Amino acid sequence: MRSLLTAAAISLAFTLLLTPVFLRLFRKWGWGQVIRTPESIANPSHQAKRGTPTMGGVIFILGTIVGYGIGTFTGGSYPTASGLLVIWLMVGFGVVGFIDDHMKLRQQQSAGLSGWRKILGQVLVMVPFGIVALLVRSPAGYTPASGFISLFRDIPVLWLFALGPIVGWLLYLLWISLIGIATSNSVNLTDGLDGLAAGCAVFVIGAYSLISFWQFKQSCAVESLSKSSLAGCYDVAHPFDLAVVSASFVGALIGFLWWNAPKAKVFMGDVGSMSIGGVITALAILTRTELLLVLLAGVFIIASGSVIVQLTYFKLTRGKRLFLQSPFHHHLEMRGWPEATIVVRMWIIAGLLSVSAFGLFYVEWLRLTSS
Repeated sequence: MRSLLTAAAISLAFTLLLTPVFLRLFRKWGWGQVIRTPESIANPSHQAKRGTPTMGGVIFILGTIVGYGIGTFTGGSYPTASGLLVIWLMVGFGVVGFIDDHMKLRQQQSAGLSGWRKILGQVLVMVPFGIVALLVRSPAGYTPASGFISLFRDIPVLWLFALGPIVGWLLYLLWISLIGIATSNSVNLTDGLDGLAAGCAVFVIGAYSLISFWQFKQSCAVESLSKSSLAGCYDVAHPFDLAVVSASFVGALIGFLWWNAPKAKVFMGDVGSMSIGGVITALAILTRTELLLVLLAGVFIIASGSVIVQLTYFKLTRGKRLFLQSPFHHHLEMRGWPEATIVVRMWIIAGLLSVSAFGLFYVEWLRLTSS
């Protein structure tokens, strides 16, 4: 518990207190937000945000690493494979976002990496993650990831290696890559208003911290579990370390949110939104709750789903639009909703969905232990 609390506190202090220092550096380096021109966007009020320091995701990435490292060693332990895999996806996806942001700043336009190049970068990060996660074993004999598709835990009938090792590896890498691409790009689409993505991510990753801590308390590797608890135990490789790294990320996000909330003093940029997507992806895979992610991170699916619906409707109706603008939060903005109102209400939705997902997770454990 000391590791978890220390990690969260250090990360929070890092981003809360040091963000102004980073902002001075960002201004010196010319890291100012590029805003699309009024001709290409129907909301010219966004022009007031031009020049605001961006790429702030670098701050909470560093804060998470510092908090996780200090918290882990303070507790008398060492980073595990699962914790380092979360860091890998956070940094790897962050690098893809950093390249995208840097191209936008250099060219002074809103278009950076093309969609396919961004996906290629994400796949290149996901493949080594998947290989290591399925080959490394914990002292208890568990691998961080699993060859099964999972909901609250592995679903036995959904074994990806049923057709043999070669096909199994291809299906497994394809499956986790789809999760990574969909999640990171959904977070990226949500990052359109001050504090929206960061605040929603606090609820989502906070729920994962609770889930992994619960899995630690109910781990199958703990011999002291009662017979009833053993019926619902979890075969997760390093659940406590997952709780520590996720708590560290939440602390870093909360400290960053102090400066990112409306009216934002800094934007996270693609480096931030992609890294958030990476952390959520890693936690979903390593806690064996991949399908639960649909509900848990539903607030991000609203953004990406609205874009898909808009494009589909546009093509089917030959030019008509269902929303005034997509993603959905921009539609609400065009309807006259104040930015702060949209952000806070989306935070509430994120909180409700996260609580609902954790509630279902807990009910499933109760069902197993009471049967």
